[in-house]
Amino acid sequence: MTKGESAIRNPKSAIIWLLFAVVVVAVYFAGLTIPLVGPDEPRYAQVAREMFERGDWITPTLGGFHWFEKPALLYWLQIASYSLFGVSEFSARFGSALFGLGTVASLWVLGRKAEGSDENPERRSTIDFANWLALIAASTAGIVAFAHGASFDIILTFPITAALVSFFIYDSGRGKGWLVSFYFFVGLAVLAKGLVGILFPFAIVGFYHLLAWKLPHRALVFSLFWGMLFAAAVASTWYLPMYRRHGWEFVDQFFIQHHFQRYTSNKYLHPQPFYFFFWVLPLMTIPWLPFFVASLWELVGRVRTGSEEIAEAGAPGQIHRTSRPLQLFAIAWLTVPLLFFSFSGSKLPGYILPAVPAAVILTAGFVYRFVQRNPFRRRLVEAIAASTFAVILIAIVAFVPGFAETDSLKSLFAVAHSRGLDGLPGMTMHRVNHNAEFYATGPLVRDGEGKQNRLTGPKEVREEMTALGSSRALVLIPPEYIFHLTQSDLIRAEVLQSNEDWALTLVSER
Repeated sequence: MTKGESAIRNPKSAIIWLLFAVVVVAVYFAGLTIPLVGPDEPRYAQVAREMFERGDWITPTLGGFHWFEKPALLYWLQIASYSLFGVSEFSARFGSALFGLGTVASLWVLGRKAEGSDENPERRSTIDFANWLALIAASTAGIVAFAHGASFDIILTFPITAALVSFFIYDSGRGKGWLVSFYFFVGLAVLAKGLVGILFPFAIVGFYHLLAWKLPHRALVFSLFWGMLFAAAVASTWYLPMYRRHGWEFVDQFFIQHHFQRYTSNKYLHPQPFYFFFWVLPLMTIPWLPFFVASLWELVGRVRTGSEEIAEAGAPGQIHRTSRPLQLFAIAWLTVPLLFFSFSGSKLPGYILPAVPAAVILTAGFVYRFVQRNPFRRRLVEAIAASTFAVILIAIVAFVPGFAETDSLKSLFAVAHSRGLDGLPGMTMHRVNHNAEFYATGPLVRDGEGKQNRLTGPKEVREEMTALGSSRALVLIPPEYIFHLTQSDLIRAEVLQSNEDWALTLVSER
């Protein structure tokens, strides 16, 4: 009996893994009710709410204007949650939490089905590696954080992870059914975030074959004919009706502007240096960063040693001679998104999230070998995971709500609601706050392109009120500029509520 088998059959060890599973689920669903933060969460939640209220599963809108930046998968998850739980922050984030757990579950399946080829070459019956792989994934900062946000990054990461896991299990000789799963999740990834959903899986699979210095199976090559049709059929559930309904407008905004121009330029104002993701990705592996670095260092040492041995034998050095299949696959998985987004003209931290599962695989392989050497190491790593979950829960309960409350406009508009001011037009002065998209109690004043109209003075406020035929309005304004309204001869202004960054004022005609 191997150490892994002994650990699994030990009732105490089984209870520990069961407790970890319960804690993971609790952590991923904790904190989903805090106010929406940042510019993206409120906008995506509002887009889904507008679709939900119209009963329209096809056309995304924001403030009644077309919003063709992203595909519909996140919105569909939010609409379904709104139907089940009502419109709320919890509903807006529920799908993200599910897809975070789905990412963890996919990696557990990978460890269960394919670990024999790497960590246990004799393919003995054990789920120990699968458990460690899932535990490392579930407690990795990048996955935990984005699973708590109403954004597209985790929505893309899960189907890409599931697709690549399916491919590797198929490639390990586990049956053609996994190839069907691969193409299904590729189609789902395209529904999640567009063309990268198909680019990444095929580029990673291709690079893996190159690293392994092998040709793809004949069945894999022939599967392209039916598999691409299957993936396209999955993706067409949204793309086809969108194109039929909106034609060139959809193609121009979604593909040309938000795919090609976003990648090749800084049109959307997210510039970062080339090396940006080379430090963001490691930080996303916290608290396992030392183990991730150690796994890379071990890999470099194995390649160097193997290359020297091969050179002595007179044969060309290849990385596949010194690496295990799963490790090679993780290297390909890590490298493709890292290089692709490093060349992008627009960079945000969440872009690199689809590469984090690959970092988890490398880290978990090192951790698995590390804990096999003695029981103390096993307890140490379990303690790190348990401490991480404890810190996350404490942060969610004690610290994050206060930060979210400061960043959010929820409490400000709650005062307007309590005063019976629902339905009044909303305006912003001097700056724009996208948090108002979800929390505003009435329609926001927008320009001709659907963007919030940033006003600069009382005269513009009065003109907008006149144009809307309203004698009153709610105006968001930075606190340092409140005197622009309160000291104006054109309007009356009453401060309803304020925080460090914004004040909500009730403005009426004089």
